[in-house]
Amino acid sequence: MLQTELTASPEWENQEDWTDLAARSASAAFNASPHAGLLSGSFSLELSVKLSDNAEVHSLNKAYRGKDKPTNVLSFPQVQADLLETLANTDDGEALLGDIILAFETCHDEASQKTIPFSDHVSHLIVHGTLHLLGYDHENNAEAAHMEQCETNALATLGIANPYAETTQSE
Repeated sequence: MLQTELTASPEWENQEDWTDLAARSASAAFNASPHAGLLSGSFSLELSVKLSDNAEVHSLNKAYRGKDKPTNVLSFPQVQADLLETLANTDDGEALLGDIILAFETCHDEASQKTIPFSDHVSHLIVHGTLHLLGYDHENNAEAAHMEQCETNALATLGIANPYAETTQSE
């Protein structure tokens, strides 16, 4: 079972049922990955999603990644990718996968620029962040292509169009 804990700053309020969207997006990411079997384990998996603002994400991006600017989403895994399959051995019945944080202004601006629904973009970023918690990365072209395919597969189950379709068609 996957539990998604969500907190949101005021600018996120009254726009969407973010708790449900985060849970559905994280589950879709899991199911699009080779780690889907962990969801049927006898233990609870937990991840935290914080819907914040550019200022907080900027601070975290600078502190943890050395990048002095806000970004759309950051992920902070609590379990090394090569140890994910050992989570079934948890002795207290639950395992914390990690934290995901999104910046409202950056996410909103990106959705507007792409002319896509804000909620679809947020779903994509939660899928993306969850895949980072599961060990996916995009440091090189091969990793990026693999991660993008998993994202596209997960988003399709949520009825969200391929966010990379335009990029792929124009290349």
